[in-house]
Amino acid sequence: MEFVDLKTQYAKIKHDVDARIQAVLESAQFILGPAVTELEEKLASRIGARYCISCASGTDALLLAMMALNIGPHDEVITSPFTFIATGEMIALLGAKPVFVDIDPVSYNLDASLIEAAITSRTRAIMPVSLYGQTADMDAINAIAQRHHLPVIEDAAQSFGGTYQGRHSGNLSTIGCTSFFPSKPLGCYGDGGACFTNDESLAIAMRELRNHGQERRYHHTRIGINGRMDTMQAAVVLAKLEVFDDELRARGEIAAEYTRLLKDIVQTPTVRPGDYSPFAQYTIEVEDRDAVAAALAEQGIPTAIHYPVPLHLQPAFAPLGLKAGDFPHSETAARRVISLPMHPYLTHQDQARVANAVRAAVAQHAVRT
Repeated sequence: MEFVDLKTQYAKIKHDVDARIQAVLESAQFILGPAVTELEEKLASRIGARYCISCASGTDALLLAMMALNIGPHDEVITSPFTFIATGEMIALLGAKPVFVDIDPVSYNLDASLIEAAITSRTRAIMPVSLYGQTADMDAINAIAQRHHLPVIEDAAQSFGGTYQGRHSGNLSTIGCTSFFPSKPLGCYGDGGACFTNDESLAIAMRELRNHGQERRYHHTRIGINGRMDTMQAAVVLAKLEVFDDELRARGEIAAEYTRLLKDIVQTPTVRPGDYSPFAQYTIEVEDRDAVAAALAEQGIPTAIHYPVPLHLQPAFAPLGLKAGDFPHSETAARRVISLPMHPYLTHQDQARVANAVRAAVAQHAVRT
């Protein structure tokens, strides 16, 4: 059983993928070729944003967003400690300080009610993470940001294709950033990412920053990075975009079936009414995670843990002086979450097999305790 079945997906879209890659090879326009422009136009149109700036990874997308906002040394950016390290890493890379706020234990996203108390005179942005596919409570976060005249950067690496109150993830704030890492709901065959905004000046800045700060060839208006998306990867995402809506529907159906099978056994994901999650991961909570993972592994069922160590307890962030107990909901989630196989081609038989294995493992733990 595959945790994410990219092979079956490729078999379905092979003709389109191969044709688009062949077209790139024949054009020899490997850097910022026409497929890049086409992808940016289609992605922007899809979510209703004025501008899409593709880039080399979701990590670069976060970096470009903060660089465009001139975030740097001595600044502070409020974010979640329960996320992939890239979120906090890019803040620190710019010399700024990540200021962590604990999560809501139901959605696993930044608890909006705790943000205002974390704002200081040095706060330059709020960066909520839309984890596992569910968006953060963006209306509440945007309202706080507006009161304090702060931009909001949505880390939508796991939620592209999702919606919040009828609006698309990626177009919910000042800048939205996403990733096309292969295992994402919309992924490429390597690294890739994108930034979205409705602000022309920010779009210009990010477009220049991703290409060494060039306004035009050999005319550099700012210090930038090599953060361009490869034309080949853009071609792959274009092919996948053709089946994306079908895959999103399948993901929703599979998530609903998982929840039906597991809701009386473990804590299953809860999606806010009026929202849609693409379920980048289907993540449950269990008491004895290691035992459950081992029991499933014995039956050939892969699992993953996103994320076992919250950022404030990572050695790289030790200089912040934070300790265990500072963000209890994040720490509890980090001990208990486990993600099950999730992709649009998961069969009912495989789902039943996973659910039965989880049920047996949880029951065995209950007997022991």
